[in-house]
Amino acid sequence: MPPFSQINRSSPFAEMSGDSLPVWAVSRSDIERGHFDKTALAWAKTAGFQAGEGNMLLVPNRHGKLAGALFGLGDDGQCHPFVGGKLARVLPKGDWHIETSPIPGAVMALAFGMGAYRFESYRKPATDSPRLVIPADADAAAITRTVAAVGLARDLVNTPANDMGPDALEAAFRGLAGHYSAEVSVIAGEELLSGGFPMIHAVGRAADQAPRLLEMRWGKPGAFRLTLVGKGVCFDTGGLDIKPASSMLNMKKDMGGAANVLALAMMIMDAGLPVDLRVLVPAVENSISASAFRPGDVLSSRKGLTVQIDNTDAEGRLVLGDALTYACEDNPGLLIDMATLTGAARVALGPDLPPFYTDDETLAGEIATASESTVDPLWRMPLYKPYEADVKARIADLTNAPSGGFAGSITAALFLKRFVSPETSWVHFDIFAWSPKDKPHAPMGGEAQGIRALFDVISKRHPA
Repeated sequence: MPPFSQINRSSPFAEMSGDSLPVWAVSRSDIERGHFDKTALAWAKTAGFQAGEGNMLLVPNRHGKLAGALFGLGDDGQCHPFVGGKLARVLPKGDWHIETSPIPGAVMALAFGMGAYRFESYRKPATDSPRLVIPADADAAAITRTVAAVGLARDLVNTPANDMGPDALEAAFRGLAGHYSAEVSVIAGEELLSGGFPMIHAVGRAADQAPRLLEMRWGKPGAFRLTLVGKGVCFDTGGLDIKPASSMLNMKKDMGGAANVLALAMMIMDAGLPVDLRVLVPAVENSISASAFRPGDVLSSRKGLTVQIDNTDAEGRLVLGDALTYACEDNPGLLIDMATLTGAARVALGPDLPPFYTDDETLAGEIATASESTVDPLWRMPLYKPYEADVKARIADLTNAPSGGFAGSITAALFLKRFVSPETSWVHFDIFAWSPKDKPHAPMGGEAQGIRALFDVISKRHPA
């Protein structure tokens, strides 16, 4: 059975056959030393090919037909680790294989698969895309699974809010669960109040589509309990503290946390990891109407803490607060939350390096190691205790928007920490879920961040 997100998408990979054409991925020194196909080398020198990073030169045979392609890696060891993703956009249609490359074939194949991504739901799909043969010594299932998961996260984020509101996010959630025979339950609308999720209800009650909490369970009861929580704000106007137009333009991506935990869940289920998996997504739209929650309101929470609303645009931490409280009631062995939570994280680390927060030193070390080995950039930030005073409010237990504007990502994490049981191993990721420019392995648009590193950590702790 193919991974969930590959059901209606053609694969960027080809089966091994004798008809695929070779790609010689070479650095400048490889050209100088000539350690590859002599005919291709001669053509490279005739054409003046300098092996610039990401440059390609098609190689003809003596009959004038296509014999292969040279792909430049620039100076030795200086190219982007996933430069191979560019091959998916520059090679002609047909089946190809990596003939020579100083970069491992598995890395080149993964990069190619991620670079082959196209979001074509609203335009005519391309029909001239190349395909790559995964090397025989690579783990084809792992590569295919990872590419599928990245594609799922990107698809969900890229879909505009008119087609990815709470109703559609629930449908995608159910589709994923059905593919892997997972159980789903949903608490929606006024049932959120009677069920004890007042902050999720408050944030989403102004929208036409009812707010809801989505829950998925998969795996073997009694196995290690792993819980994933993803922020599912399908569109964020900012509420009554409305965003300016320029800030609202990409707010379809405010459910990027949900998209990423669903993609991570897909990897876990597809690999059959021996865990008791639980996925929670508070799915809402932060809209404006007569019933919208207001600046100055004080909200109750599932935890029993009261929250003073000092800015309705700081809504993500509210829905996560109720969801994290609920997650801890099941005593998970590991609790992971992912959210497009603060602009402050982007100011601190930019769009490509999401911060993560945890007090679990062992877990932090494993994430840092996995981040480097999987080329999935992440950076630990501190849960700095002296800043906890900034989260206090005048007439309630907490404020959702500390004054002053300093350390916004840290204070948001400290806010969430108040809803997590002290004995729970917990890590929070403040992701952007968006690539603001094209990269070799990723076009501009929705992006998966942190899930490859997290899957590496989880699969090493709990191998299939």
